[in-house]
Amino acid sequence: MTTGTFDMSDLKRRMQGAVGVLRDELGGLRTGRASASLLDPITVEAYGARMPLNQVATVSVPEARLLSVQVWDRGMVSAVEKAIRDSNLGLNPNTEGQVLRLRIPELNQERRQELVKVAHKYTEAARVAVRHVRRDGMDHLKKVEKDGEMSSDDLDRLSKDVQKATDEAIAEIDQTLAQKEKEILSV
Repeated sequence: MTTGTFDMSDLKRRMQGAVGVLRDELGGLRTGRASASLLDPITVEAYGARMPLNQVATVSVPEARLLSVQVWDRGMVSAVEKAIRDSNLGLNPNTEGQVLRLRIPELNQERRQELVKVAHKYTEAARVAVRHVRRDGMDHLKKVEKDGEMSSDDLDRLSKDVQKATDEAIAEIDQTLAQKEKEILSV
């Protein structure tokens, strides 16, 4: 029997996309040192659309505990400042003209716990994204079987494959979280 137009590699690619987004988001969580990637998840309301911070400003690291954000358009300074304040990263910009300076405070135990909670929030969003991909795959399989293009045995086999891919992606997400949590909590 034919398996219809079901593409398992596309499903796995989409699940890996969710894992990649999680890694990017977790890379933005700071662990005590200044890093330009810390501001990567921030988007700014600019020119009637939401844009990544790196498309309206240059981020540099002049010192180990300081970030410098050079905003290109003078009119965007307040929007960038607001986006940084609202980002839930615990950073307070000090504005000097078109340059925002962000002191990276020393991480205390309370702040470390807050960062772990943010990491858990990002992780849950990635799990949900993987589950959505699984649901899309299962719906597609059921539709193909209903249309008579696949036997119920093929449906069962492919459903197990989809579930196995989902379990692998969730395990990878949990492992990524565990590594980041260890990194955040280490003093």
